[in-house]
Amino acid sequence: MNRVTVAVVDSGVNVPHPHLPGVAGGVAFDFEGTASEDFIDVLGHGTAAASAIHEKAPEAELWAVKVFDRELATTVPTLVRAIDWATERGVRLVNLSLGTPNEFRQPELTPAVERAVARGVIIVSAQEHDDMLWYPGSMPGVVGVVMDAHQPRESVSVMELESGAALRASPYPRPIPGVPLQRNFNGISFAVANATGVLAALLASHADIITADAAIECLADAGAGGHVPRG
Repeated sequence: MNRVTVAVVDSGVNVPHPHLPGVAGGVAFDFEGTASEDFIDVLGHGTAAASAIHEKAPEAELWAVKVFDRELATTVPTLVRAIDWATERGVRLVNLSLGTPNEFRQPELTPAVERAVARGVIIVSAQEHDDMLWYPGSMPGVVGVVMDAHQPRESVSVMELESGAALRASPYPRPIPGVPLQRNFNGISFAVANATGVLAALLASHADIITADAAIECLADAGAGGHVPRG
């Protein structure tokens, strides 16, 4: 088994947390792309995303890459900076529980995605949401995710879309005792995190997988054994 490294690009983390004992380290980028060491999460979103990954792949090494501060908003140049930071450190997976439906942003994102692909870094991001393609999740070389409230949280399924193969995942993070499911965080962000967690657990025994297509094929093959059902 090899340790899988995951960069969680989100609002940072707040650790230790009951669902997340710690992370290996991290960085924060402001709207101008300036880096700092303050990756503390003040929104809770990044902590919930990282916790969902840790739940499924507790041996994975998580790195917090903070691009959200007081609100769930950032800039494409900052996102590019975050992807490049993860790529330069050679992480195995980049969890992007975010994206943009604006196709005109694709040319700005393409070079960063291509740099990641060239280094064998697999980006996981939203492929479709609200019947719209999202970027970079729908771009070549990226593992795209769509949410499905009926998908069990502990698994994903492979589905075929016009834009290509994608992973179907649950939109719910780890449950909080005493808090109704609908009142907790939910949505495409956590579908992406759940998919990343399942993928991280699988890649721990597949050091040879370094592309999005190979990762999806591996998940589809695993589904033949009933562990990751194919839809």
